[in-house]
Amino acid sequence: MNKDPFKEYIRESEPVKREKGYAWHTAIGLQAVDGLKASEYLVRTAVRNIEGEISFEEANMLLQTYYEENPARDAKDRTEEADKVSVRIAALLSERAFSFTPNEYMSIHRKLFTGIYSHAGCIRDYNITKKEWVLNGATVIYGSATELEATLDYDLSEEKMFSYRHLSMDEIIRHLAVFVSRLWQIHMFAEGNTRTTAVFFIKYLRTLGFDVTNDIFAENAWYFRNSLVRANYNDLKNGIHETTEYLEIFLRNLLLNENHPLHNRTLHISEVFKEIEKPDIEMKKPDINNLKPDIVKAFQPKTISHILKLREAFSDQTIFGRSDVMEVIDIRPSRASELLKELTEHGIIEPVSGHGKGKYRFRPQ
Repeated sequence: MNKDPFKEYIRESEPVKREKGYAWHTAIGLQAVDGLKASEYLVRTAVRNIEGEISFEEANMLLQTYYEENPARDAKDRTEEADKVSVRIAALLSERAFSFTPNEYMSIHRKLFTGIYSHAGCIRDYNITKKEWVLNGATVIYGSATELEATLDYDLSEEKMFSYRHLSMDEIIRHLAVFVSRLWQIHMFAEGNTRTTAVFFIKYLRTLGFDVTNDIFAENAWYFRNSLVRANYNDLKNGIHETTEYLEIFLRNLLLNENHPLHNRTLHISEVFKEIEKPDIEMKKPDINNLKPDIVKAFQPKTISHILKLREAFSDQTIFGRSDVMEVIDIRPSRASELLKELTEHGIIEPVSGHGKGKYRFRPQ
């Protein structure tokens, strides 16, 4: 998917195609919250649906048949999950039916993950932790397994009674950020919480009169998740406080069509990446000249820019992986994987054993 096939549909004047294009673009983009990537087959199927050749039900059936005939050879390959969940999200976003209830929230999870997770639509019965890159490996404190249902009921009932009357747009944005961050922090399910929360939240925003038919979720899904993490993490002894500032920026772009930069590196609690700006190729001539001539000849200027930025962030002995690359140069998972492969093939970086799969470091110059 080098060229985004959905952009043209989002800009379409024909409402049906525009809304379907948005639904598919968002659905596929949301898979990035779990590092998943949809297949080219799904993209072709999505285009057929947008063009009116097939329904969502037919798209779902085509995918079912496709994966029965082409089962994954690697247990770690989650492309089938990405494809099936994408078509289900697109279908849900394309329908207007919605009720602001705990049952609706649970139902969305069940609809998205039936046949994928055995616990689809079921409340988790154990406590969880998740190591977060943006927290330097620390975890958010998620809802207690014994209180999940009561917490969901309480949060939704409080929001249902809340009045937005007389609030400024800044106050509305701030309140929505707090609401969605609390909803996500419950983490009702063992897996699939962010995607479920995103679908529920988008449908809720529509009931409040927001259009929500742009590409912000599709192109910044991982930023959305990281901003939810930062909204629910405190480390007071180190001066780190939970904050909705990043969520608010995301929502301003989503709801008000503002254009604030959404860089994942700015959310990292260490602020190590905060000052790393995008290299200006013209300003970096001395650094480029210090690179080996064969490297300069082998790559396009944009890739050289990526190499310079990665060298600035990681020394020869620093070990990094795909998620680190995504944070530093703010690219999608698929492009980060391609870049790592390309740099490995050219001998610029090398795999590092003993630190988990997919870890690399720069070869000494």
